[in-house]
Amino acid sequence: MDLHSRYPALSDLRARARQRLPRFVWEYLDSATGEERTKARNRTSLDRIGFPPSILHGEFTPDLSVSLFGATLPRPYGIAPVGMSGLMWPDAEGILARAAAKAHIPYSLSTVATQAPEDLAPHLGPYAWFQMYPPRDESIRSDMLARAKAAGFSTLVLTVDVPVASRRERQTRSGLTLPPRLTPRLMAQVALRPAWALGMARRGLPKMRTLEKYASEADTARSSTAHVGYLLRTSPDWDYVRWLRDAWDGPFVVKGVLRTQDAPKLEQIGVDGIWVSNHAGRQFDAAPAAIDVLPGIRAATRLPLIFDSGIEGGLDILRALASGADFVMLGRGFHYALAALGARGPDHLIDMLDKDLVANMGQLGARGLKDLPAPITLPVA
Repeated sequence: MDLHSRYPALSDLRARARQRLPRFVWEYLDSATGEERTKARNRTSLDRIGFPPSILHGEFTPDLSVSLFGATLPRPYGIAPVGMSGLMWPDAEGILARAAAKAHIPYSLSTVATQAPEDLAPHLGPYAWFQMYPPRDESIRSDMLARAKAAGFSTLVLTVDVPVASRRERQTRSGLTLPPRLTPRLMAQVALRPAWALGMARRGLPKMRTLEKYASEADTARSSTAHVGYLLRTSPDWDYVRWLRDAWDGPFVVKGVLRTQDAPKLEQIGVDGIWVSNHAGRQFDAAPAAIDVLPGIRAATRLPLIFDSGIEGGLDILRALASGADFVMLGRGFHYALAALGARGPDHLIDMLDKDLVANMGQLGARGLKDLPAPITLPVA
């Protein structure tokens, strides 16, 4: 079967994923928080960014390569961390890590993923990133860093935009708790999705493997969206960032930045990159669209800027790069691909994104990503 004929766009993979996932899993993956206004703003603001097509450039093959943290990568995008990734598809982290290694793009493992750094060590490529939710206890913090480094993760990402658990009302209504507990209501949903159910039966219900060393499942009561990681983590401050900078030998990125005034201070502390993100609308429903604040942050710092939030294809990647990003990450998109096509999904999405980038760069006469024209503002449809 020609996957490009049946699934030519990420929207096709999303629709197929919805058909194959139990409802409570779909709601976890697809939902945001509140009334999901921030998620909608991300899409609306990306759609406002246009480019004037360029003509008479002759034949050429666009170069998709970029430089990041002293390395040349063949593509300007990678795989963002997603908590409980293995809930979306069995062995999600392993499949994604192997796909990233083959494509020579970054793969980011979440602290609250369902596989631990040690599990992924045999599968990692040269661009493995470890995303940290900040442990309160210094000894746990140090141990977690040592485990990530020993497993082969070269870049550390500190997520700073989750000081408290968000509510994620759609997720709560679905009946999901973290880690999942299969109530009769959820079991009825699982029974309708045999491929997902069979895979999970083989591997067992997903758990937060990185945290098992530090916390018992028999913990104190918490809300359905505040998983066991919240018992260990703290809300970091500037001194916490300084501590991590001193403790980590390698590129260090701070994720979840939306304010221009924070960028120069992070640069002064010595971080190596800033990740502009509103957590894809999953944390705070009054946040601006991440793409709207990107140009201001670009003007405020010389550091590399990574971007996510709302990316749905190659054109969106170009919109972000033209607005000031140095690199772009996709989280939901790769998990839609996994749920839609299993182990074939990530490879298909990578091929799809490459083709989309090449087609749109051809329209713009951009032989390389540095040749992108200045964006223009389109009217709201």
